[in-house]
Amino acid sequence: MLVFLDFEASSLAKKSYPIEVAWVFEDGRSESHLIRPAPEWTDWDDAAEAIHHIPRATLIAEGTSHDVVAARMLQELAGHDLRATAPSWDGKWLSALLRAAGIDRHSLRLRDSDDARSESVAAILAPVVPASDLANAVADLVALEDLRAKDGLPAHRALPDAVEDQQRWRAACAAAERFVRERSP
Repeated sequence: MLVFLDFEASSLAKKSYPIEVAWVFEDGRSESHLIRPAPEWTDWDDAAEAIHHIPRATLIAEGTSHDVVAARMLQELAGHDLRATAPSWDGKWLSALLRAAGIDRHSLRLRDSDDARSESVAAILAPVVPASDLANAVADLVALEDLRAKDGLPAHRALPDAVEDQQRWRAACAAAERFVRERSP
């Protein structure tokens, strides 16, 4: 099953670490966690805090231990198709979280959610669009849905951003299904 995942982080620096994670399954089930920093995680950027509005003191007081969050992620997400809008950044923070918890960083892997949209749309359109035209039809439909979805900036909180990613995937699939219905006898 597809799962859309998002992290918020201490900064964009080399030693940054995850401070919040959320995921949303394609069926809408979701979970979110503030992450209490591991002892060796000391990086902090006030400019990043100004964007996500999560003070480090809140993470320390209210966050769930990094190792508990990592174990929960492994329990819930192993075997699923994990997607993120920025898989290189989110993958960096996923790896940091797993490594700090003593879990193999390859236990969970992220792929690009843009690819999930294109793959799903292609699967829906394939029965009615000639193979020679499929790639262009997919690109056009996904681009049109992206234009429709441009209604503001990301929330820069893990759960709303993961939900938005899942909703963009759903919207692209729904548009593809409408396209197929309109062309079916």
